[in-house]
Amino acid sequence: MNILVTAFDPFGKEETNPALEAVKLLPETIGEHTITKLEIPTVFHKSLDVIKQQLKIEHYDAVLAVGQAGGRFELTPERIGINIDDARIADNEGNQPIDETIQADGAPAYFSNMPVKRITQAIKDADVPASLSNTAGTFVCNHILYQLGYLHATTFPYIQFGFIHVPFIPEQVISKPNTPSMALSTIVKGLTAAIEVLSPDNRDENIALGQTH
Repeated sequence: MNILVTAFDPFGKEETNPALEAVKLLPETIGEHTITKLEIPTVFHKSLDVIKQQLKIEHYDAVLAVGQAGGRFELTPERIGINIDDARIADNEGNQPIDETIQADGAPAYFSNMPVKRITQAIKDADVPASLSNTAGTFVCNHILYQLGYLHATTFPYIQFGFIHVPFIPEQVISKPNTPSMALSTIVKGLTAAIEVLSPDNRDENIALGQTH
């Protein structure tokens, strides 16, 4: 498969984004997959514009977006993106939409069509902490997951799309007491394991990875 892997630039008050640093370190080939890496801005709508431009240049079988989720201690593949922007902080161009619909003609939500449970289990099997997440937030990470679902529904029906959140790296939590972090090399290991199990049939596993709350 030809897979486009995207990652956001640093945002908020952070000087680095572990998602971007990890994606930079991914090999060019993972299993039978060819990897293209793309940095995207932490900006509502413009982030999608950058991806759409790349999709015009080359054919991809899948797009996997990776983003930072400071405060989480695991890699968390996302199950669903919802049709709402509700920004607690401004994006990197000062936009701060509150309760705004992402796509007026879009569905209320789009489920990732990647095998999210198989991905989560593969990360765990690589001895990297992981759990399946049912919320990507309401900032630019959720925005891009939803937009990828919208693209799949309207323009690229053949494409697989998904999103994985990663924790802070240790350098980011020096002044954040009791905040979890993960070594960059471990994040790379987990992402590699996740990508390796992708397949054209996007078949998922029927395993219990749900949450009680």
